[in-house]
Amino acid sequence: ELWENRALIGGGLVAFTHGVWCLVAILVVRDPFAELASCTLTIALTVGMVARNFGLDRMLTLQILFLSVPLWIAMILRGDIYHQLLAAFIVVLLISFRKLAGDVRALLLSAVHGRAEVSRLAAELDMAITTLEHGLCLLDEKGAVSVANDRALRLFNMMGVSNLIGTPLSTVLDQLAAAETLPRSATDRLMEMVGRNVSGKVVLNLPQGGYYEVTVSSRDDRCVLLFEDISERVAAEERISYMARHDTLTGLPNRTCFGELVGADLDARNIGSGEARNVSLMIIDIDDFKHVNDSYGHVVGDSLLMEVASRLQKALPESALLARLGGDEFVVYLDRVASEEDLRANSRRILEAFHAPFRLKGLTLTISISLGIVVSASPQHQLDDLMTRADLALYAAKADGKGKCQVFHAKMDTDYHYRQRLKTDLKDAVQNNGLSLAFQPLLDIGSRKVVSCEALARWEHPELGSIPPSVFIPMAEEAGLISDITAWVLAEATRQCALWPGEIGVAVNVSARDFRGIDLVEVVDDALTQSGLARSRLEIEVTETAVIEDPDVAKTVLSGLAAQGVGIALDDFGTGYSSLSYLSALPFTKLKIDRSFVNDISSNERALRLLINLARLGRDLDLTVVAEGVETEEQLSIMQDQTQVQQVQGYFFSRPLPTRDIAELITRLNAPYVARKAGQKLRHG
Repeated sequence: ELWENRALIGGGLVAFTHGVWCLVAILVVRDPFAELASCTLTIALTVGMVARNFGLDRMLTLQILFLSVPLWIAMILRGDIYHQLLAAFIVVLLISFRKLAGDVRALLLSAVHGRAEVSRLAAELDMAITTLEHGLCLLDEKGAVSVANDRALRLFNMMGVSNLIGTPLSTVLDQLAAAETLPRSATDRLMEMVGRNVSGKVVLNLPQGGYYEVTVSSRDDRCVLLFEDISERVAAEERISYMARHDTLTGLPNRTCFGELVGADLDARNIGSGEARNVSLMIIDIDDFKHVNDSYGHVVGDSLLMEVASRLQKALPESALLARLGGDEFVVYLDRVASEEDLRANSRRILEAFHAPFRLKGLTLTISISLGIVVSASPQHQLDDLMTRADLALYAAKADGKGKCQVFHAKMDTDYHYRQRLKTDLKDAVQNNGLSLAFQPLLDIGSRKVVSCEALARWEHPELGSIPPSVFIPMAEEAGLISDITAWVLAEATRQCALWPGEIGVAVNVSARDFRGIDLVEVVDDALTQSGLARSRLEIEVTETAVIEDPDVAKTVLSGLAAQGVGIALDDFGTGYSSLSYLSALPFTKLKIDRSFVNDISSNERALRLLINLARLGRDLDLTVVAEGVETEEQLSIMQDQTQVQQVQGYFFSRPLPTRDIAELITRLNAPYVARKAGQKLRHG
């Protein structure tokens, strides 16, 4: 500031001196030459001041004032019109000088500011290019690389290109394609976009395993290439794709992936030329897997599935495609089957792989599997056809017992369509009241009196005749009709029972699906309310298998029924997963011993002892014990003399009878008992 003030004072004195010089020359000397010289030099000095001090607005203004005021005063005081006009022009001239200086100053300041802005933008652009996470290359109008950031240089250096700047991009790409560093298709596509001056994207697969996405942006005759490392994104997409196509538990292909692979092979076989080949598809199902999950939990179940997958992979040939369909089902596809013997050998190896027990989480489990196999020689067969036929073979293997293998044959297809027809007709029968009831009596072993009847559903098909319950009941469970049948049987059985004489009760079987398919407690309550039957005369029969499928739900439902006063019977005792814990935990009132324990008691001492112990067990638990399947007088006498069986049921007394005959049977069988009761009343009277 000090130096600025000194310059201001010095410049002002110089200008004032020139102004006084002009004043003296005009007013004192009055010599034309002196006036002309002083004015000319002063105006010239003014021009110099404007050119030199235009940037110092305050100094220039002060100098113009100090120089022009004395000059202007001298011309005004001279008195003639010429000097006064000249004074006016001088004022205009000096004002224009002042304006000119301002314009020059503004112009130069604008240039300085513009240059500073350009420098700032250049610095920011350089910073942006340097810190950009992607590689960047700028091509000039000839297609050569003119600008490249550090990431682009490192990328090309990694691919073996050291001199990138100034090299035509076509040369660089040809070099990389020739060295097989990049695929020729990718480099050609990239050069096509650059050459046509269009925008787009190309993915480069680097030899080191990385992936880069090149984004081409073109404008006029210039082109920018942006190289983005998408290796992590590609890896994530591959993981997502793998997870979408593979089972997360076993790592095997899932149903979608299996369908794509097998479908492609079948299509190739269909359109291919040359020798025809047989293919095979096998569906594998773990026997009683639900029991493992229910008994030991899903952690053990998952471990078992992983071990099963491992054993299958070891047992199958390398060419086999193994996948998990879901749940406990696996599927195997062989794209070439040389002979039936090879197929049977593969099946044997698979079954033998499961002979050894599984040791999981401290448990030792013996597991078997069932196999359904289909062999196809027809190119027209698609995956859905093979899956359907293998399913039919698996169904046959399950029906044949556990740990079995069945190969599809034409009769299975016939049976399948027959079953489908029966399912459709059964649905119509349920909806249109096409079922009927039969009743089989239960008798007191001592008095031979009918105490209850078991209600059994019957189906008389209009074209096929009588369909056994062993056929249509499982079919109803598969078709989701079993709960509708149960509700109908409850309503009809209670209505018929209300018409029978005395206190004879009725028993109705329920399925495991009824525990979840319907509100069984409410259905029973509705049936009893509408029929007017006493609750103590109704009995619900369940099997051990039905109870073990979902023990918690079963306990809730059965407890609700018991709370209403309805009896609960455990049917077919000894044929399922027998467990004494169920007998104590659930509100059973009756124990029905399966017919298999009765068949041989007259000829097999061991069978008799087993029946004796089962009956004693039931009585010790305060349950009414019933023996099923009594067919001879000898069986009846043995049970009456040597066991604690209280009630009996079987063909010895009666087959299941239709509704119109059961009341007559009850009257006939109970007549002696009624007569004895009447005689006792007379004697006591």
